[in-house]
Amino acid sequence: MSEAEKDLVAKMLRAVLQSSKDGVALTRLQTEYKQLTGELISHKQLGFPTLESYLKSMPSVVKFGVKNGEVISGLGREFLSEAKVHTPIGGGTPKDASVLVMQFHFFQTPGVWSESVDTGKSNLTTSKSSYNAELVQSRLKEILNKYTNGVWVSKYPQLYKKMFNEELHQDVLKQLETWTHICTVEKSSGSGLAELLLYPAKSGHAQRKGSFNQKTADKNQEASVSSKPVTQGGKQAAAKTQPATDTDIKENLIELLQKYSSGLWANALPKLFEETYKMQFPQNILDNLDCLSEICTVDYAVSGDRKKAILYAKIPSPVPKINEDGTGVGLRTPHKTCVNTDLLALAENEMALISHEFTETCTVQPLPLPLSIPVEQFPSVLVVELNTTDEAVIRYIGPEYSGALEQIEDAMKEHFTNSDNPMVPLNSQSVGQLVAVSAEEDSWLRAQIVEVEATKVKVFFVDHGFNEIVDRMKLHKLDGKFCSLPFQAAKCKLAGLEPFCKEPCVLESFETLACGKILLMEILERREVPLVLLYDTSGDDDFNINTACLKALHYKTLELNLKENGVYLNVVVTNVCSDGTIYCQVPSKGWNRLNALLDKVEYYFNSRQITSEYFVSLPFCGKRCLARSRGKWARVEITNVHGTRVVDVMFLDTGTVASVAVSELREIPSPFLQESVSIPPQAIKCCLADLTFNIGMWTPDAVLWLRDTVLNCSDCSIKIVKVDDSKGLVHIYLFTSKNFPNPERSINHKITNADLWKHQKDVYLSSGTHSSPSNKGDANITSEFEIKSPSKDHGFAPIKPVVPLFVHSELPTRLVLPQPGEHLDVFISVACHPGHFVFQPWQELYKLEVLMEEMILYYNRTDWQSVPIEKNKIFAAQLDNKWYRVLVKGILTNGLVSVYQLDYGRHELVSCRKVQTLVQQFRQLPFQAVTAQLAGVKCEQWSEETSIVFRNHVERKPLVAQIQAVHESMYSWDRKVVTYLVDTSLPDTDVWIHDLLTEYLVELSKVA
Repeated sequence: MSEAEKDLVAKMLRAVLQSSKDGVALTRLQTEYKQLTGELISHKQLGFPTLESYLKSMPSVVKFGVKNGEVISGLGREFLSEAKVHTPIGGGTPKDASVLVMQFHFFQTPGVWSESVDTGKSNLTTSKSSYNAELVQSRLKEILNKYTNGVWVSKYPQLYKKMFNEELHQDVLKQLETWTHICTVEKSSGSGLAELLLYPAKSGHAQRKGSFNQKTADKNQEASVSSKPVTQGGKQAAAKTQPATDTDIKENLIELLQKYSSGLWANALPKLFEETYKMQFPQNILDNLDCLSEICTVDYAVSGDRKKAILYAKIPSPVPKINEDGTGVGLRTPHKTCVNTDLLALAENEMALISHEFTETCTVQPLPLPLSIPVEQFPSVLVVELNTTDEAVIRYIGPEYSGALEQIEDAMKEHFTNSDNPMVPLNSQSVGQLVAVSAEEDSWLRAQIVEVEATKVKVFFVDHGFNEIVDRMKLHKLDGKFCSLPFQAAKCKLAGLEPFCKEPCVLESFETLACGKILLMEILERREVPLVLLYDTSGDDDFNINTACLKALHYKTLELNLKENGVYLNVVVTNVCSDGTIYCQVPSKGWNRLNALLDKVEYYFNSRQITSEYFVSLPFCGKRCLARSRGKWARVEITNVHGTRVVDVMFLDTGTVASVAVSELREIPSPFLQESVSIPPQAIKCCLADLTFNIGMWTPDAVLWLRDTVLNCSDCSIKIVKVDDSKGLVHIYLFTSKNFPNPERSINHKITNADLWKHQKDVYLSSGTHSSPSNKGDANITSEFEIKSPSKDHGFAPIKPVVPLFVHSELPTRLVLPQPGEHLDVFISVACHPGHFVFQPWQELYKLEVLMEEMILYYNRTDWQSVPIEKNKIFAAQLDNKWYRVLVKGILTNGLVSVYQLDYGRHELVSCRKVQTLVQQFRQLPFQAVTAQLAGVKCEQWSEETSIVFRNHVERKPLVAQIQAVHESMYSWDRKVVTYLVDTSLPDTDVWIHDLLTEYLVELSKVA
C-alpha cells in the first residue's frame, strides 16, 4: 500500500474517532469505519497482524482507556499527543466486563472543557450567574446575525473572545437552550456540547427555508420553541430532527428538476411529481417557493406570480466550503441515511485541513451554464467522435456557438501571449479541475483534467470533445473571464440505432460517413441528450446518415452480387414507376430467409394481444417498421412525415410507396429485430438498357403498356448490362418467359413502338397492382390499405375519362372573424407588402393540419380520375407530395393549371393531372386563408425595400391582430380585412408593426 493510501486511512480513522466524544468501542470500530468509507481497515496490508497493533502504532491519533475511567488529553493542530496511553494494570487486556474504548485526541478549549475534564461529569444545575445576561444575549444576537447559517457551540467562546476581547463565562453555554427568544440549539447526533449547533431563534430549518411538509414543520417548531430541556442520566436529550419524508421529497425534487435542464413551470410540478413518484406533493411548497431555494433557482416570468414561476435545478458543488472559523458548515437538514456524512462534517480540525488542501489543489472559477440546444429544428453541427450511437460528440455551428468559441479562444491566445499578463503555473493538479492548455500553433484551449500521472496529465477538451495526454508544463490556470461561455462539446443520440449502439460495423460506418464533417441535424426530441437524425447535404440529394449506418448490419452472405452479363431466371417485377423505373425480386438466400421471418412475425402478432409497445410513437425518416400489404405484414421504411399522424413509406421488398396513418404501423418485435435488419431489401431498382432512341419523359401510354406487360407476368428473366452502385441502379434487358433469351424479343425492344411515345394531354395512370381491402387477418391489428405509385414519382391513375358526379358543390361555411376593435391570434402565411398579406387563425391551425393529413390518405389511396377542370371552381390539387384545397384561377395551354391555395393564400402552378375533385368530407372546415392589409400606414405603392422589411418582421410568425375593419364579399376568398399587427414575442414590450414601418419610412425619406 502506498504512502498516500496509508495517509488516507489515517485521515478517515481520525474522522471516525472524532465523531464520537465518548469514543468508539474496539469491537465496533470496523463497522463505523465501513459505514463512513465503504471499506474495512486493511491492517494486514498496512503491515500489522491485528487491528489493535495497527492502532497502537499511532499514539498521535489513538489512545486506549477503560470506558468508565478514561482520561481526555489535549492535542495540537499537528495531532501530536501530549497525553500518556493509559492501559489497565499489568499492561494487558482487562479480564472484567469493562469495555475497551478508543478516543480521538481533541484540542481542548480553555474554559469550556476544563471543568468537565476535571470532574468527569456534567453540571446539571444552574448556578447563580456572575455575568451580565442581557449584555451576553445582545452580543449573542450580534454573532448569530453575522453567522446566519449556524455556529458550532464549541466555537462560540472563541468567536465571542475574538469579537469582544472578553472571555465567555462558562455558565453561558449551559443556559443556551433556555434562551429560546435568542437562539435555537440543535444536536446533530449523539450527545454532549461538542455536537451542538447554534442558530438564530427565527432561523430554524422550518422557519428559514420553509418546510416540504407543513404539518411536520409546525410540530418540530413547537417542539424546539416551547419544550423545555429534558435531562436523563446526566445528559441532555437531543432535539427532534426533521422527518426523513421531507428529505425524500427534497431528493425527489432535485432528481426531477435535473431532468428538465431548461426549466420547469412551478404549476406543472405537482402533477409531474405525483405521476413520477406516486406520492402526494406538499401543496404548501407552491405557496412558499422560497423553501426550494436550496435546491433550485426560482425565476418569476411575471413578478410575484407563483403560477408563472420557472424552476431551474442548481448544479451541486463538488465539495462544501468550510470557513476557517468553523461557521457556515451548512448542516441544516439531518438525514437518517447520511449520519456518517454529518459525523465527518463534525470533525472540525480534519475538515479544515482537507478544505485547505482542496483550496490549494483545485480551481475556484465558476462553472459555465449548460449548453442550450439551438432553437431551430435543423441546426448545422460538426461531428467530433463516436464511441456509441447513444452519445455522439458534436459541436453546434453558428454565431452563438462556434462563432462565440472562436472569440473566446482568440481572447485566450491574446491573454496568454501578452507579456503584461504573466502565465500562472499550476502547482498541483486534481481530477475535475478546469485548466487552460497550450496547443499547437500558439492556440489555447479550455480543458478539464481527467487523470493525473507522474509527468503527464490526461485532459478532456471541453469545447472540442476529445481526450489527450499532455505534459504538465502545458497546463495553466484558467482565468474566470474565460468560463462564461458554455462548454461547446455536446452529445446527441442517433435515432433508429439504439439497439445497435455499440455494434462495431455501425460505429465504423459512422466514422467513415460522418466524423470530421459538418452535417445537418434534425432534432426529433429535445432533451438533455437530444434524439436526432444526421444528413449529409453536400450531394445532389440529402443523405441520411442514420439509415446508412443501419445498412452496415446487412449480412454479406445474403446480399445479391449482381454481375454484368449475368442472367437471372424466375424474376418477379413488383413495381413500375411513372419514370420507367422497375423494381424486381430475384430468387436468393435472402428472399427465402425473409419469407420465413415474415411468417414468424405473422404468427407472433396473431398469437398474442397487441400492446402499446408495438405502436410507432415517433415516426421519422429512415425508421424501419412493419405495415400491412396484401393481408400480411411487410417491412417498410418511412420516407416522408406529414405531421404526426400520416407518413409515406416504401415497402423495402417490393419498391412500392404508400401513404399510411401512423396508427397502422407496427414496431418490429424485439425477437426479430436483429434478423430483420440483417436481411437486405429484396427489391432491386432497375431500368431498361439500350433503348434505341432518346425517349425523354415517359408518356402515360408507355408506362401503362409496361405495367400491363410485366406486372401480370408470372415468370420473367433479366440480363444484367451494367451495375451503377453510385445510384443504386441496375441496367437490364427484361424478358417474359416465352421470349428469353432473344434480344429482339425483349421488352426493351418492344417498348420502342413509336405510338407509345406520342404525348397526350390529360391522360391519367395509376398502378395496376393495388389490393382491395380485405377482411383476412387479425381485424384488431389494422385495416388493409391500398398500395399505389409513389406521389413523388407522379404515379398516374388508369385512363378513366369518367365525369364525376359533381365538381363544384356547396362551399364551406364562412370563417367567423372578430368585430372591429377585437383581437385575434394569427399566423402570417404570406406577406407580399403591407397592403397585401394573408393570415390564418392561430387557434384553427391544428384542424387544418388534421384535414391535410386526411386528404393525403384519401387521394394517395384512390384511383385518380379524369376531371373536367373549370376556372373559378374548387378542387383538390397535389403540391410537394401534399394535397391542398384550391381555387382554379386559370388553365394554361401547356397542361398546367394556375391555382390559389384557399387555406394558405399562395398562388401556384400545378399539372392538370394532379387536380382532383374536392369531395364533400373535405368541404366542412372553413377556408383558413384571410387576405388583409396593414392599418395605420398609407402608401400608394410600396417599395421593394419596405416590402422586404415588412416581410422579415411578419412572415411565418405568430402575431396578434387587432381588427380595424372587414370588407365583405360574395366569396370568402375575396373579402379583405384591415388590421393592426402586434408582435408580442419580446418579454418587456409589444412591437406594433405599423409604428415600426412608419419609423422606417421617416428614416428612408431623410436619406432620400
